Amino acid sequence: MNSIKDMWAMVLEDLKNSLDSPVIYNVWFAPIEIVSFDGIKVELAASAFMKKIIEQQFMPKLYESFKNVLGFDVQIVFVDPVSVSESENEKTEEKSIEEINTFETFVVGSSNNFAYSAAKAVAENPVVTYNPLFIYGSSGLGKTHLLSAIRHEIQKSHPETTVIMTRGEDFVNLIVESINNQTMNRVHEKFRNCDVLLVDDIQFIANKTATQEEFFHTFNALADEKKQIVLTSDRPPKEIEDLAERLRSRFESGLTADIQAPDFETRMAIVNRKAAVLGLDIPGDVVEFIADKIKNNVRQLEGAVKKIHALVTIERSSINIAMAQSAIKDMAGNSLPVDVLIEKLIAESARTYGVTPADIVSSKRDQKTARARQVAIYTVRKCTDLTQNEISNYFGGRDRTAILYSINLIGDEIELDRGLKRTVENIIRNAQEQ
Repeated sequence: MNSIKDMWAMVLEDLKNSLDSPVIYNVWFAPIEIVSFDGIKVELAASAFMKKIIEQQFMPKLYESFKNVLGFDVQIVFVDPVSVSESENEKTEEKSIEEINTFETFVVGSSNNFAYSAAKAVAENPVVTYNPLFIYGSSGLGKTHLLSAIRHEIQKSHPETTVIMTRGEDFVNLIVESINNQTMNRVHEKFRNCDVLLVDDIQFIANKTATQEEFFHTFNALADEKKQIVLTSDRPPKEIEDLAERLRSRFESGLTADIQAPDFETRMAIVNRKAAVLGLDIPGDVVEFIADKIKNNVRQLEGAVKKIHALVTIERSSINIAMAQSAIKDMAGNSLPVDVLIEKLIAESARTYGVTPADIVSSKRDQKTARARQVAIYTVRKCTDLTQNEISNYFGGRDRTAILYSINLIGDEIELDRGLKRTVENIIRNAQEQ
């Protein structure tokens, strides 16, 4: 062994051969990095969540693999990846997400195969394949997973590559802060000199003039230097309201791939995969029950399995249909209290159209606010059993005719405008997500 990294590679190989499932290895051990070894103590970089799972379920195997490689017992200590060193900070940003979001742990089905294949192609050959790659789909379907998988794969294959992954909302906040503090040069230095830029939920820059201006120049600088750009959004570029046309055209200049809600077989595979990671043996009828009840959100499927794991661990419950029904009671269907659901529908409508929830319920009448209000009213009517008079109470006490007008207007337009229909569906789905 020439280095501690060589030693760690041998330990990982031994682990891979001893573990029952390659999924367990890929999720819990492959992403871990060795920090130091003084002949007695080994320091491994792992998130708090990963540390907890390994200590609960896999420590004997980890100790055994070290002994198989070294010939003697060692002390194992886990350290926070972010605290390893400042130079490693960006590589370990959002580590807890990236550690489980790899291509190996992404369940592929007919609803996401195209986006998965495109993301994998980009990760294997940045810029050579598709640039930019624009992935869109409703919340909870796996966009962030694919983005993190791209980052993980590129950093594993090309560790010298500078990869930046950020969220659209964080980018907006950074620009506002940098303008206020007169530190835009630092933003230029960071974003325009990376090799790969990954932005999750790019729709957040809509209606933000200064942010769009900055991102436009950043996009051009990276594209001119043949640097890879990957963006995700909850809707395609053409449906992002208040997005500058020059940005829209650039987003559409590469490859656009969508992710749809998973089919029944894929939902079952997702439940089984998550169960394997957590060491659960879920009966087939329970898997089918969960997959049948939760249809539109991968995150909720995984959450249901986590809830079952918690019930088994804490209460020693048996895994059966009744237990699964209890685990998903707050996830399946529209189980939110009406007041909470309406608040979420208004908030999602406001976010979509670039206004605030306060604007929607106010007396403002500018075109953007009026549109957001009309859509919000329509979604409330569609998702609740409230009367028009009751709905008006949530929208500043507007009279019944104003409520009816909004409901009829959006209802009629949806029949003719597929883009508006998708926007409304996204608002409802995002609001109903727990």
